[in-house]
Amino acid sequence: MLGTIVNTAAVIIGGFIGLLLQKGLPEKIAQTVMAGLGLCTLYIGISGCLKGENTIVTILSIVIGSIIGEVLDLDKALSHLGKALEGKFKKEGQKTSIAEGFITASLLFCVGAMTIVGSLQSGLTGNHEMLFAKSMLDFVAAIIFASSLGIGVLFSSVFVLIYQGSITLLAGFISPYLGDAVIAEMTCVGSLLIIGLALNMLNITKIKVMNYIPAIFLPIILCRFL
Repeated sequence: MLGTIVNTAAVIIGGFIGLLLQKGLPEKIAQTVMAGLGLCTLYIGISGCLKGENTIVTILSIVIGSIIGEVLDLDKALSHLGKALEGKFKKEGQKTSIAEGFITASLLFCVGAMTIVGSLQSGLTGNHEMLFAKSMLDFVAAIIFASSLGIGVLFSSVFVLIYQGSITLLAGFISPYLGDAVIAEMTCVGSLLIIGLALNMLNITKIKVMNYIPAIFLPIILCRFL
């Protein structure tokens, strides 16, 4: 769990630094920075999508995963948690949404190849190098996001701890099913979700990205048959 703990700490520290910067950041600049982050997130998503090789697996994963996510309504559960945090910590007159910061940062930090592969390496071999590298990236991202979206980004560290920690602890059980082809398709599906997140950040769509999370893990099953 060392890699996950370091990653969680990086988000917390980066978030605190971002909050300090937020006080001196004019709203106009914050909006421009947010749009820039949306474009960068879009680039990350498109780059990851190119790693997929089986279009059928990607399509089926998204379709089946979205059905599962809608039935479970994962987006609603995460939104409720974000709103609960907002009700407790949002100060009067504060313009930034704690729920938006929490949801956006949680998904960005957890939906991606480095999260899955790094957590598996950490759990299986004790090699934390990939999660350490991810920690540096998340540290910088947390500073930038917290400066624009506020304290909600800080709370996303809890989601990082639970999500990555769960994959690390379960690594021994799922590793026999994770070949290079499976990881490539999981990366492709996860990157599509990052694109959806980017479009939301750019105010182009309002996709419930959290409801697609089950799709990331479906290639583990589908690649065995397709």
